[in-house]
Amino acid sequence: MAEARRITGGRLAIATHNPGKLVEIAELLRPYGIDAVGAAALGLPEPLETGATFEENARLKALAAARAGGLPALADDSGLAVAALGGAPGVYSARWAGPDKDFAAAMQHVERALAGTADRRAAFVAVLALAWPDGHLATFRGEVRGHLVFPPRGSRGFGYDPIFVPEGGHETFGEMEPAAKHAISHRARAFAALTAACFGAAA
Repeated sequence: MAEARRITGGRLAIATHNPGKLVEIAELLRPYGIDAVGAAALGLPEPLETGATFEENARLKALAAARAGGLPALADDSGLAVAALGGAPGVYSARWAGPDKDFAAAMQHVERALAGTADRRAAFVAVLALAWPDGHLATFRGEVRGHLVFPPRGSRGFGYDPIFVPEGGHETFGEMEPAAKHAISHRARAFAALTAACFGAAA
């Protein structure tokens, strides 16, 4: 991995068209004086996620946004890895929701795939890639382990949050207060590594 560069404020392109991810990332960036601008607001297209790993997809999206937008760009590739499904849906987590991003259907898909299996272990994984228009790149990984519950519980968060209970917890990510989720989430853990490398102290 290339050595991360310092960022001391200014605009940062967020290479996502997922409004839930954009809100979470913008909240994490707020203490650092960063003006987070979503890919849609910059008119950036959504690149095809052709990578076989979270790292490959995050790098692909960050580089595409940095070069197209002329700004440093932060991309997240994240997903749910279910032990009994061999790590699926993994990098295909969004695709399981279909073109309409129907995560209620995606969660039903997971439940059907686990039918007859007692093992409900799962992990959320997030990889953040930070790219510059000249092609410089750094990546950071975070993971939180837990188990799945059905039916889904809670309306907070997004994606698979309503079926995931983190280790040591009782509430799903969909039930937790946003601040409580942000304190322990896979994205927060990846972000902690990124901020230590790239940002100054929070204001």
